[in-house]
This record gives sequence, C-alpha cells and structure tokens, in this order.
Amino acid sequence: MIIQRVVLNSRPGKNGVPVAENFRLEQSTIADTVQAGQVRVKTLYLSVDPYMRCRMNEDTGSDYLRPWQLSEVADGGGIGVVEESKHDNLAKGDFVTSFTWPWQTVAILDGSLLQKLVPQLVNGRLSYFLGAAGITGLTALLGIREKGHVAAGANQTMVVSGAAGACGSLAGQIGRLEGCSRVVGIAGTDEKCSILVQEMGFDAAINYKKGDVAKQLRELCPGGVDVYFDNVGGDISDTVISQMNQNSHIILCGQISQYNKDVPYPPPLPPDIEKIQKERNITRERFLVLNYMDKQEASVLQLCQWIQEGKLKVRETMVEGLANIGAAFQSMMNGGNIGKQIVSVSK
Repeated sequence: MIIQRVVLNSRPGKNGVPVAENFRLEQSTIADTVQAGQVRVKTLYLSVDPYMRCRMNEDTGSDYLRPWQLSEVADGGGIGVVEESKHDNLAKGDFVTSFTWPWQTVAILDGSLLQKLVPQLVNGRLSYFLGAAGITGLTALLGIREKGHVAAGANQTMVVSGAAGACGSLAGQIGRLEGCSRVVGIAGTDEKCSILVQEMGFDAAINYKKGDVAKQLRELCPGGVDVYFDNVGGDISDTVISQMNQNSHIILCGQISQYNKDVPYPPPLPPDIEKIQKERNITRERFLVLNYMDKQEASVLQLCQWIQEGKLKVRETMVEGLANIGAAFQSMMNGGNIGKQIVSVSK
C-alpha cells in the first residue's frame, strides 16, 4: 500500500532555529496484510509540541526522549481510526491514540500499544485527546497538583508564562479551578492577552513585548506571586521569580526560550536570581508528567468533566494536511499559534 509520510530531513543544530525544511514529505509503502496483534489505522490528527525540538538533536538531553533519525519517519502524539484489526480488543471503526504515532497517512501498529478513545467524553472533539484531555492537560493539572501546592481559600496568586500556548492556557484555568484567587498570564501579543482575559478567565495578562514587564507584574500582583507556572524560562522567568513570595513554588513545565540553545535542562538561573530563590525558599523542581501515570485515568476524567461543563475552555490552532506539519512546527516554535497546535491529516 502506498502512503505519505514525513521524515526528518535535516537537523537545525543544537543552537539553530527549526524551519519547515527540516522535514520532508515523501511517498512510502506499508504491507498489504495485517499480522496477528496488529491493526491498520488511518491517521486523523497529529500533535506538534515544543518538546519535539529536543528530538531534532542527536542527543536529546533526556533519558526518556528518543532522537528522531535522519530520513526516518518522525513520530509523536497521534489519533486515528482502525481500518482493519487482528487485535482482540480493537475493532474496525475504533478511535485510538498513542504517544508514538508515526507521521504518516496510514500505519500498521501493534494494537497493545494503542489506547481506545471514547469521543463522548470530549463532546466528539477527538483532537482534544491530544491537548486538553491528553498529555497537555495532564501536564497542566498534575503540575499544579504535584508541584504548585495550591490550596483553596489561601488567597494565592498564580502567574503563567507562555500563557496562550497549549499548556499555559489550560494551566491558568486549572489554577483557578483548583483554588487560586488571582491568575495573571504573560503572552506575546495583544490578541493573545485579550483571549486569556475575555475567554479563559484570567484576571489580567501582560504582553511582554510591550512596556515594562516587572512594573506591570508589580501592579497586577500587588501581594507578590505564590505560584509560577513556567513554560518559557529566560528573562521572563527571572522577572517573575524576583517578585515571588517566601515559600512560593515554581512549576517547571518547559523552557521554550532555551530550547534552541545548548544548555542543560533545567537551565541554571543567573546568580542573582538563584540567590533570591534560595533566600525565599522557592521550590523549583523538574516536573515530568510521565512520572505520574498512575494518576492518568482519574485526571483525564476530571479534565473531560470540566470540558463538558464548560469550565475548561479549549483553543486549538488547526493546520490542514500532512504536507504542512513542518510549517506548523516552525510556527509553534516561533510562538505563532494560540492553544494547542494540531495537524489534521485526514477527515
């Protein structure tokens, strides 16, 4: 069977900026027959995520991330529909997902590595299982619960950087649902800031490309910052940390501003900021959602309930066509999207 697939065409280098041309669309073939335990699936949606920048390096810098190989098919979170099955628990027409879905139009996969999806849990919006009801939502929810130390009634202020992105836009809302009394987002355009406040219930949002961020932060968080959901690192994070309270908490989710630099993860703080962190006893521990998979099922059900009740607003940037996945990746790394970046492969 002839299919289309996307392979890694070139590496941007550890300090380079990824471009669409780092990926290549090509024709390939898969077997015409399905073996015992396998299923043939048609790809519906693929997820494009910041962590994938690390997979473009020969050394990902992480023991849990496998590097993409040159001229080999890329992979990541994906959703598809079963077209043929020789696996006892999967049937034709079932919707399934995997963290290691190949970037191709049709694939033959080991059925035991797939998770069956229930579309009704997300009001039929299957792509949500790659975002708000998937690993992105789990990262936001478990990050807040495991590292944020949010307590209802404690009058805590949360700041979220990268707040209009896939994880940040959920984290701010979940922080409120978990008990924060004030939530302030940091984003890169006036449009994003407006969406955060008007659609997603943030109390305020700062466009870091305009004005004095430190001054705006002091005005919007007069009692200081108790919880910081950090998606970006760098200068923005240094500014937030300098205004954090005694015994406050940083949820170290991502450091996208540092992903094109050859630095360790998490990147070290500047000496003056590190001094503040230590003097104020601010926790800054690496958070990896895969370490909390024992809580996955209950957490996904909580996320789906909030979605059904309209308490968790979801934004997606949908790109049509497998041929455009490289451009989608470049746009996401440049901060051009709002919410989760999804590629629709087939309808």
